[in-house]
Amino acid sequence: MRLIIISNRLPIKVQRNNDSYSFTKSEGGVATGLESLDSNIEKIWIGWPGIDVKYEKDRQLITNIFKRYKYHPVFLSKKQIKEYYDGYCNSKLWPLCHYFYTLIKHEESYWTAYKEVNELFCKEALKIIRKGDIVWVQDYHLMLLPSMIRQEKKDIAIGYFHHIPFPSYELFRVLRERADLLKGLLGCDLIGFHTHDYMRHFISACERGLELDFNLDVVNFDKRRVHIDTFPMGINYNKFNNAVLDPKVQRLVEGYRDLFGTIKLILSVDRLDYSKGILNRLKGFELFLKNNPKYHGNVSLTMILVPSRDTVSSYSELKAKVDEMIGGINGQFSRIDWTPVNYMYKSFELEELVALYHLADIALVTPLRDGMNLVAKEYVAAKRDNPGVLILSEMAGASIELMDSIIINPNSVIEIEGALIEALEMPVNEQLKRLKRMQAIISKQTVQKWAGDFIEELTRINLSNNLGNDKLLDLVKIKSIKDKYKKAKNRLLLLDYDGTLVGFKSRPEDAFPDEDLINLLSRFSQDKKNKVVISSGRDHSVLNDWFGKLNIGLAAEHGAFYKEDGIWYENVHNVEWNEEIMKIFQKVTDKTPRSQLEVKQTALVWHFRRVDPWLASIRTQQLVNTLLAPCMRHNLHIMRGSKIIEVKYADCSKGSEVKRLLSKSTYDFILAIGDDTTDEDMFNALPPNSVSIKIGNVSESANYNLSNQPDAIMLLNKLIG
Repeated sequence: MRLIIISNRLPIKVQRNNDSYSFTKSEGGVATGLESLDSNIEKIWIGWPGIDVKYEKDRQLITNIFKRYKYHPVFLSKKQIKEYYDGYCNSKLWPLCHYFYTLIKHEESYWTAYKEVNELFCKEALKIIRKGDIVWVQDYHLMLLPSMIRQEKKDIAIGYFHHIPFPSYELFRVLRERADLLKGLLGCDLIGFHTHDYMRHFISACERGLELDFNLDVVNFDKRRVHIDTFPMGINYNKFNNAVLDPKVQRLVEGYRDLFGTIKLILSVDRLDYSKGILNRLKGFELFLKNNPKYHGNVSLTMILVPSRDTVSSYSELKAKVDEMIGGINGQFSRIDWTPVNYMYKSFELEELVALYHLADIALVTPLRDGMNLVAKEYVAAKRDNPGVLILSEMAGASIELMDSIIINPNSVIEIEGALIEALEMPVNEQLKRLKRMQAIISKQTVQKWAGDFIEELTRINLSNNLGNDKLLDLVKIKSIKDKYKKAKNRLLLLDYDGTLVGFKSRPEDAFPDEDLINLLSRFSQDKKNKVVISSGRDHSVLNDWFGKLNIGLAAEHGAFYKEDGIWYENVHNVEWNEEIMKIFQKVTDKTPRSQLEVKQTALVWHFRRVDPWLASIRTQQLVNTLLAPCMRHNLHIMRGSKIIEVKYADCSKGSEVKRLLSKSTYDFILAIGDDTTDEDMFNALPPNSVSIKIGNVSESANYNLSNQPDAIMLLNKLIG
């Protein structure tokens, strides 16, 4: 088994030096995190080498060097780098996902380049991927890639991890191409996020943007079940925790200690990015200095900014503002023997960072929005037994795990000031207690566990999907069913209506049968070997209006009524609905726009197909909770169906109708097709040799599965054709 990791950047970046090339490790949590993964699985990595390589001989040289490490480069042109990476990725998706709406640039050429580059990655991946491989796509640069690969490779496990925040639907919907991005990700078996908030936003976007129906964290899409889950990314804990034992790091610690002396050190480490809250952090520190002169000469902020995306205008503008603000603070508060802000705009080696982490009295981590933020975890790990305080933004994914940090709203300079005072005055024993509790958490939730958990879950889900595919009707299975049908002398065909014979409509009354369906059912009923029964939750008068002229059986309201030989029979007598239950239904209907209450003779049905998914999830739970007590008192059954909540008497179901039919005759071929939870009763009541088919989600009770409703009509046409 092989693990194919596909990310925008390879773990090694290529740099041109006159006529030669040099190779260095790439920056960023994705590259460093995955590279530290311990695994017995063979790893192959596909990604951009970080440079425009014009000549074919140079590309071949780089490719040959990368092959030693099982890296496969995807080469991009200068135009693609500008429009795909600087453009769509970092001038559209990045500001969108970090809630910087005003910085979004809408350029059609960006979207064209994004699709083009995703296709390039797909082309390269297809050269390498083979049956049984695990493919793990990383981050927002490649959101179209999973479905592109899935179209060509059906027999592999595909996962995707979104390393940055996923925005709420109200923001995500500004993208014209939002449906393409969502469908691109739904080519996966498993989609992962850092936190449940991002997971919830993604599910909401799919429900509202694609009108998909999730069952908790699972959705049926394109003949597979796609799972959505959270996997909080960690760090290589032992690497950071033990690094301070390295003599080189210890020498660096002593050197920094001599440099700073007795001054309390506040450490800030970030990539240059507007999402990191750098300007607000400086404003908060400036307010702290203004209001607390006793700390002048005793506290310094060391701010390390790693250069990033300086070709994007918003980043170069941010750099200028940061330079100006630091200059202002130092100009206002500096003394000959003290500089308030020590500012470094460069990358640091790991040993240098660990030494600063270990020495720093306070880590100030205040992003305005951040998917996880590994700096906070690195600081906690590197402290080892040294005291220190972490100040952490509530907008960082890491805040969910690191609850013993001082958590602040990064937009509030007052909270930043207050947190600095609290941290400086915190007793050493309290600092150590908090650090130990946080270290206990992040020492377990490591990057190795993050990757291992994801791969384990992906493998399990893919296996489940493959087992589900074993039930999926293909040409061989259909031929087998047709052979049994042809040989049989006495057949029973049990057919659900909504979602089986016709597709769902936003208004239930619009889902009437067309001429083709009437003709198809008529052809089946003309064969004297067939007994055709439509078993539905529909009102019996509606079924009679639509199918009364056909020579078929009808079972309405889940078996409460049935029609044989042109005569309707009742299993339940007229019901006068309890006033309390009617008021509950009516109140929920009045409070829920686009919902509808259907009053049947033997059932009450609340339809919410057209209701906003978020509101529907609340109202359905409220309705069921409120109905529980009165329904128990009156011996009524509450059923959840496809976008409906139904209350009925418990003694009638589609299963009871099957038993009634089987008691009247013996059949050598039974076919039952349905799509809903109510059809499970029908499947469970069938004899062992029956052919039972579930449409949509795979059912343990049914022998076979069909992906969608039109496939059911296709199957019926093949049987009779």
